[in-house]
Amino acid sequence: MDEDEIDALVERLAEEAKAAARRLARLPTERKDAVLRRVCGALRGPAGDALLEANRRDLLAAEGMALPEAMLDRLRLDRPRLDAVADGVEAIVALPDPVGRVEDSRKLPNGLSVSRVRVPLGLIGFIYESRPNVTADAAALCIKSGNAILLRGGKEAFESNRAFAAIFEEALEAEGLPKAAVTLLPTVDRRATLAMIRLVGVVDLVIPRGGEGLIRFVSENARVPVIQHYKGMCHVYVDGGADLDAAEAIAVNAKVHRPGVCNAMETLLVDRAIAEAFLPRVSRALLEEGVELRGDPAVCALVPEARAAVARDWDTEHLSKILNVAVVDGIDAALVHIERHGSKHTEAIVTDSYARAQRWVREVDASLVLVNASTRFNDGFQLGLGAEIGISTTKLHAYGPMGLAELCTLKWVGYGEGQIRR
Repeated sequence: MDEDEIDALVERLAEEAKAAARRLARLPTERKDAVLRRVCGALRGPAGDALLEANRRDLLAAEGMALPEAMLDRLRLDRPRLDAVADGVEAIVALPDPVGRVEDSRKLPNGLSVSRVRVPLGLIGFIYESRPNVTADAAALCIKSGNAILLRGGKEAFESNRAFAAIFEEALEAEGLPKAAVTLLPTVDRRATLAMIRLVGVVDLVIPRGGEGLIRFVSENARVPVIQHYKGMCHVYVDGGADLDAAEAIAVNAKVHRPGVCNAMETLLVDRAIAEAFLPRVSRALLEEGVELRGDPAVCALVPEARAAVARDWDTEHLSKILNVAVVDGIDAALVHIERHGSKHTEAIVTDSYARAQRWVREVDASLVLVNASTRFNDGFQLGLGAEIGISTTKLHAYGPMGLAELCTLKWVGYGEGQIRR
């Protein structure tokens, strides 16, 4: 297709999805949950097996794309991962419906009763790479929150995404609802992305989820609102006096559990007061897990296996088993380092000091600030949202994982008895 044909196709599909959004916005919770229960059944049945076969085709095609291991890991599905997707959808079913929830109400001196009520955003444009499981997360969250979704996945996951979208379409139709509520663009041409993000008045919000290049392209070219999240430069700071056993376990988990995701630790900061006691032991544990250490001079002096870090390392989201390590002079230096190199994603402190923990919580600017816990908890499912459609690091209109409530906005409602403004 040429550019004009792609533009026309995307606009037509978006208009159909927008019409579906208006219908979903009026649905009672029971109707929306019925769709999602059908999706869960399909994922655990023959449709799930067909989806895994589609994923195998994607993985086979990916062999010729020279994809990094982190991206291949995100692409790969198996039965346990698919069951986890179904668990996530079930968790969304169990959550309270945010639509229509009154968040604030008051009676004005003139007798007018006003309140703020949650309502769906409308049509969400979702642009993402590699991870086909997020097709289900995003679609389920949008349905439960009364929104329609226009999906534009990456070419490496096209078959998997198509299989996921088909499951949602069939569930919607089985409940007598328009399948356009979950629409996967049938092309991976970049022109389709450009067309989607310029549909002012049709697409209400665009959420890009992928590498920094994708997010910058969307942010720089969009004419509709965009939720941004460029990268996850996540830090763990081990404070003087910390429980070293807990610090070691947290550091290893934050880096090794899934190094190719945005909430994995990229930099370990260690208080100089405990560096000599802590760095050799945590380094052994990380090296045993195959982690390459890149350290400052103080680290390299204590850990012979560490390579000397270069300036760009402190701002690089490695998304692999590469870890930056630095020795800092207490919490003040740790805060300065994070202010300079952090990405407002996730920042953790390991400490036995209540005062320093509270200072960390107050002063660190990140979508999730943690005390004595792994950065891997910045995840919608882990934080009780059921799932997430993405993590916002831009504060407008959401900060952190975006679940059901973040896919709604608040509108004012007023009840009067004939009041007029004087």
